[in-house]
Amino acid sequence: MVKARLCRRRAVRRLGEDFRQKLKGDSNTLLDCRLRDPALLALASELNEPLGQLRAERRRYQQGDRELKEAVTNISHDLRTPLTAIRGYLELLGREEKSPAAERCLAQIENRVEAMRALTEELFRYSVISSARDLRPERLDLARALAESLLSFYGALEEKGIRPELEIPEEPVWRELDPAALNRIFANVLSNALKYSDGDLRVNMEPSGEIRFSNRARGLDPVAVGRLFDRFYTVEAGRSSTGLGLSIARTLTQRMGGSIEAQYQDGSLQIRLCFRPRRADGPAPRGRPAP
Repeated sequence: MVKARLCRRRAVRRLGEDFRQKLKGDSNTLLDCRLRDPALLALASELNEPLGQLRAERRRYQQGDRELKEAVTNISHDLRTPLTAIRGYLELLGREEKSPAAERCLAQIENRVEAMRALTEELFRYSVISSARDLRPERLDLARALAESLLSFYGALEEKGIRPELEIPEEPVWRELDPAALNRIFANVLSNALKYSDGDLRVNMEPSGEIRFSNRARGLDPVAVGRLFDRFYTVEAGRSSTGLGLSIARTLTQRMGGSIEAQYQDGSLQIRLCFRPRRADGPAPRGRPAP
């Protein structure tokens, strides 16, 4: 009797663990009760019904997500050809004699066409990044990569009157990351700062691999900040954007095993990016030059 009770408890526990695992993953298998107990078999059958419905909904979502990404790729690709032609004609028109009023109108048209081109490129990049699975990690110094990204934004920051306050470790912080993906993450986070900053930017990096980008942003609020990583979400201050920059940053960060989150407190926005050390990371081997 005691042995039968223990077997039953073990079977119930195994059934619960199996159910939790199947909720998390995308499994084609259903729950199976090894103990031929009528009550447990009935329970497994009851649990399999919502599990099957959940699996069908997940597949429907994945299919819709794939179709959306394909549509975005096709639309952005189709827009490139007419935009290239429009820019060519505008360049030719710019060489002709024009009245001051025509010059002003032409400048506005060129400005809008350039904005549309940038948005189209961002849509295309997002669809490519979302669909691609292969990253090519290599050994790199995270601190150096951050410093180089900040340097590439020097002109844009200066143009907006932003003098960043930096705290970056002098010692290398080695990680196994994809250089192009990391550069895209930093670029998108810094572009976000340019868009919403009230004139300041602080970048702090810890030897642990945690990086904090913070700036005053009176145009934001906790609700807006909570949605900054949502696809296609934009706030009033960033209407010229697709709202994909931070979504791309999050996708790439998570695919490389990192984390990224945003907080808003006392009128300041803080984006926290972290790549914790893994077994493959560590100090550069002796006798080998650092990358």
